[in-house]
Amino acid sequence: MSKLLTDNFLYKNITVSGLPGSGSTTLLNQLREHPDLKLQGWKGFSGGEFMRAYAAERGLLDQNGHLHHTAEAYGDEFDREVDMGMRDRLSKEGSWILESWLSGFMAQGVEGTFKILMICSNTAVKVDRIVNRDKVTPEVALENMNHRYRTNVAKWRRMYKQEWHDWVVQTGKATESDPIDFWQPNLYDIVVDTYSTNQSEALELVLHAITRKEAH
Repeated sequence: MSKLLTDNFLYKNITVSGLPGSGSTTLLNQLREHPDLKLQGWKGFSGGEFMRAYAAERGLLDQNGHLHHTAEAYGDEFDREVDMGMRDRLSKEGSWILESWLSGFMAQGVEGTFKILMICSNTAVKVDRIVNRDKVTPEVALENMNHRYRTNVAKWRRMYKQEWHDWVVQTGKATESDPIDFWQPNLYDIVVDTYSTNQSEALELVLHAITRKEAH
């Protein structure tokens, strides 16, 4: 592929979303380490990394690097502040690659953001990836994966009910009766199934989609 230049990109920011085992973190690492993107100053953050950087910017870390905000900061208020901080960053700045469960949802309606949804259509493969990453048994991996999903989704559906209505229902991407699904495919610009697409192919799909055709 030819060298990518700043004005060769169709988008100013990228989000990568996906549930555990989908390959979203792998894609983030591939993108932020891609030499052409690095050369142009693109910055990549996972949700956890963004949260810590966001907290550090606002003086919420102690000398040991730990959060020292009020107990409430670990609940809805702080989560919402960080998530909306992500949306604000995408709205006002450029050359960001943000990976988190909700980064694509937070980018709804944000002009110039390319939203990627990573999925793995084979549950056994997802579990195997988590087993290898976390060094746990398949049973523990599956239970943890399901528990995190149930807990997080219940919280986020409560927290972002109004945003879902404003960003998704009002724009015709869902109806009032549809359940809130933050990973609904039509909320994204591309969906990559890492069960049928390997790491190199996934990266190429994304680079092809974000680069102006005359730059290839």
